Amino acid sequence: MKYYIIAGEASGDLHAANLMKEILARDPHADFRFWGGDKMQAVGGTLVKHYRELAFMGFIEVAANIRTIMNNLNFCKKDILSYKPDVMILVDYPGFNLRIAEFAHQQGLKVIYYISPQVWAWKKSRIKKIKRDVDRMFVILPFEKDFYAGYHYKVDFVGHPLLDALETSREKNDLAAFKAKHQLDDRKIIALLPGSRKQEISRILPVMLKAVAELPDYQAVIAGLAVNDPQLYAECAEGKTVKIVYNSTYDLLQNSVAAAVTSGTASLEAALLGIPQVICYKGSAISFAIARRIVDVKYIGLPNLILDREIVTELIQNDLTPAKLKQNLEALLSDTEVRNRLEENYNLLRKKLGGPGASARTATLLLSDLQSSASKSVGN
Repeated sequence: MKYYIIAGEASGDLHAANLMKEILARDPHADFRFWGGDKMQAVGGTLVKHYRELAFMGFIEVAANIRTIMNNLNFCKKDILSYKPDVMILVDYPGFNLRIAEFAHQQGLKVIYYISPQVWAWKKSRIKKIKRDVDRMFVILPFEKDFYAGYHYKVDFVGHPLLDALETSREKNDLAAFKAKHQLDDRKIIALLPGSRKQEISRILPVMLKAVAELPDYQAVIAGLAVNDPQLYAECAEGKTVKIVYNSTYDLLQNSVAAAVTSGTASLEAALLGIPQVICYKGSAISFAIARRIVDVKYIGLPNLILDREIVTELIQNDLTPAKLKQNLEALLSDTEVRNRLEENYNLLRKKLGGPGASARTATLLLSDLQSSASKSVGN
């Protein structure tokens, strides 16, 4: 069977890759063509475009790159028509993927969406398009099933795929070996996760570095991505030498005593690994002002959204300063009561997300649905 998959970010690359592995286990002759990254490419198939060419963050940034985005959309549509897939699998990345869903639906292609757009946070008008264009939706957050039910749209809650990825990662944790491999000193580690997009990194990482510089008993280690130019991280360090660990975020987190994390999937990763953290976010002034008017959520961090209360401190926009970040990190490092309370909430979070197996469950349901559709088509 021919699968056309689109993932536009690092987290989508990870989850799509794991889904591809499970599909292959059930369909050994699966033929994949995809937009994604290195992890998907490692599974096999044809990489059309890497996500590093696709990631634009914020209203202003998207507007500035609208010609590139439209060119990518037009190219993608032509590529789909040329490939003639049996099914489209769209992974998160809603600004792009919902447009492709509409196009694919018009072409009579089966459209599967894995990892729902955050329509519960903003742009609820998208639900009408999803109901029209998406044949089946697999969601990974427990409250999303009820949310969609309120709009008379049935979706499948499959659990969170991070639980699968983290189970594998836990098996190979060794602090001494990690420090030796990356030439780190004997001080305890504070992990800095500044995000995957250039705009995020340039705004947030300098604040993180200044905060940890005021904690000399600890060493800051940046979770870097090889798809980004090393010069970007160097510029944020403003001439100071900093340690960067590339493409090993889980290993870094597991060997850290605390973390400063840019909001997004990384905050959930840190929580599920049990790492005390502070969630950080800072966008352009205009983008943030627009977002405040249209985003309908109480929190930006996934751990807080899932439990519907602030279990992890969020420092957003003007609140994200070196002084405030240092203060909150110090509390995580020195206050046993704060750490214990956080660990209790992390345990509740894990239970709410269900056990591992999200990728396998999704692949099983997906293949069953495709086989059922094929049988009906033959019957007709």
